[in-house]
Amino acid sequence: MIGNVETLAGAGVRFAEGLTGLAGAARDLAPALAETFTEAPHAALSLTEGLAARTGILRTGAPLWAGAPRSACVGATHAPARGADTRYDGHFVGADGRTFPPSTPLSEIPPVLPSSGRDNGQTILYVNGISTTKDSQFDSLREIADHTGARVVGIHNATQGALVDIIQSGGDTLDIGRNPAVDALASTVYEEITAGRTVNLMAHSQGALITSRALQDVRGRLMLEDGLSRREAERVLSRVNVETFGGAAGSYPDGPRYVHYVNRFDPVSTLFGLGPFANPLVRPGRGAVVHRFAEFDNAHGFDATYLPRRVPFDEARRGDFD
Repeated sequence: MIGNVETLAGAGVRFAEGLTGLAGAARDLAPALAETFTEAPHAALSLTEGLAARTGILRTGAPLWAGAPRSACVGATHAPARGADTRYDGHFVGADGRTFPPSTPLSEIPPVLPSSGRDNGQTILYVNGISTTKDSQFDSLREIADHTGARVVGIHNATQGALVDIIQSGGDTLDIGRNPAVDALASTVYEEITAGRTVNLMAHSQGALITSRALQDVRGRLMLEDGLSRREAERVLSRVNVETFGGAAGSYPDGPRYVHYVNRFDPVSTLFGLGPFANPLVRPGRGAVVHRFAEFDNAHGFDATYLPRRVPFDEARRGDFD
């Protein structure tokens, strides 16, 4: 009888902790939701511009209100700042926050180095999530370099505000519409692995969607352009090491070696990604390692929550997260 009471008490404690975690997750999402609703008049214009730019109707960085009186555009005082980041969409971000066009060979991009000045010889490509400016991504690149000891280069996923970014994420999930970050990542991965080099990728939130979509594009290119069978294409893709953090993707192509980090109280990865528990309906990639943990505060944060839990890739592949 006492044992049953203790069991029920323990369940009650876990339930209470779960509610606390969900409340924390809601608090973490509050700034993005507030931005979406308080700037609703501007959202329609921004969304139209964003979709036009993604599909190539509008030149990236050229706002719809160009040449129009400021009074003719709702929220025009905010629009140029919101659209300024699109000039870096799909660009590489390297040392000192400098940017480079997506056509630049990876070997020609000066990487972000650990603050110690010494690196372990590895290079990591990092793709950021939504609502992240180029400068914010650069801050994360420095954090990654210090945490991993590697050289780090970013592929920038530009932001046009939370609402437009979420709409674009839906397109990435359905593999529709053009995303410059997807194109840049796919091209870079293809060039590197067909040259026989290993590629190390890290991605957060929408960055995981971009990574999944890009890897599918690479597999298709290997099969259609290079004439490889699916098995042969997956063998070439095994040169890609992928780490996702709070990923918004629930499916990844087979071939690469994966480690996925999922916070059970992160609404992004639990609702749209690989879920809080093992689920046969999601596809983390054949042989993937999924590391789930629980953190209430800043549930979706990359620098504060996910990165500190990252362990060296080979250790993670062995399941050694201690």
